[in-house]
Amino acid sequence: MKSDLFSSDHMVQPAAAAGMTVQNAKSIKYAVQGEMFARQGAMVAYRGSLQFERKGQGVGGMLKRAVTGEGLPLMTVRGQGEAWFAHEAQNCFIVGIEPGDVFTVNGRNVLCFDASLSYEIKTVKGAGITGGGLFNSVFTGHGSLGLICEGNPLVIPVSSQQPVFVDTDAVVGWTAHLRTSLHRSQSIGSMIRGGSGEAVQLKLEGEGCVVVRPSEATPQKAQQH
Repeated sequence: MKSDLFSSDHMVQPAAAAGMTVQNAKSIKYAVQGEMFARQGAMVAYRGSLQFERKGQGVGGMLKRAVTGEGLPLMTVRGQGEAWFAHEAQNCFIVGIEPGDVFTVNGRNVLCFDASLSYEIKTVKGAGITGGGLFNSVFTGHGSLGLICEGNPLVIPVSSQQPVFVDTDAVVGWTAHLRTSLHRSQSIGSMIRGGSGEAVQLKLEGEGCVVVRPSEATPQKAQQH
């Protein structure tokens, strides 16, 4: 059978080492030797001896998910083999987290991660109850984190001299040592007249980087986890 479909550009190769690699722009391959975690329903193919089990979030995590819709529904993958993960053909990226690093990320952008990483679902400081993305996942430890993003993300440096203002529906995540608060960019009069649709942003101050996707979450997409 002859076709460009079967060229080396598309043909998967055996993993050289355990852990995750970017298979292509839209998927991540994970060579499992023991245990790892992934977004529920994100597995698109696997080979080997693997088991997939739903991972509970605990009472606190379930409550936050029910109230905000910003949960991180996970499954545990155990065994020996290779698995491929993807979500709605979104672009995939891998972030290497070192000891001492802290990376805050929106749950909708998490695809998979090493079992050596720890995460907590925390309130975004300064966001208040009206802030989009009220709860985010905070990752620490040592390992790799696979992320998804609709389109190619923007990585914007933040400095103490130059804070960055981000649409709460577009923010993917940010590095440690950044302070967050809500910023209102419209006057009350403008809001009464209909406004620009950009009334409130998340303000980030300090030293670090913020990752932003090149589109806002639609209400329907924001509710899917």
